[in-house]
Amino acid sequence: QVQLVESGGGLVQPGGSLRLSCAASGFTFSSYAMNWYRQAPGKERDLVATITSTGGNTNYADSVQGRFTISRDNTKNTVYLQMNSLKPEDTAVYYCHFSRRDYRGRYDYWGQGTQVTVSS
Repeated sequence: QVQLVESGGGLVQPGGSLRLSCAASGFTFSSYAMNWYRQAPGKERDLVATITSTGGNTNYADSVQGRFTISRDNTKNTVYLQMNSLKPEDTAVYYCHFSRRDYRGRYDYWGQGTQVTVSS
């Protein structure tokens, strides 16, 4: 079955860096765009970054543009989120996600999330 397993979260000081990883299995990883979302306490889950199936195109939320970089390794079935110049407002649970469609509808798949805390 489909599995998305995030890792790499933790506590970091403002201005620091973290790299999140999401290991995928149970589907043809190289065929799907992948996304990173985040959800802060009491807030909605927001899209942070997207990467196309080949890695040729990426998009970012305005709040992380220029600080975060999404990438993927289709030989390792893994998507990454490099986060630099972290701010306290980046504190959230970060989720790996993709969706697919068939004749029955759309299906969304999520990882379990990894906590990122930015604090001095």
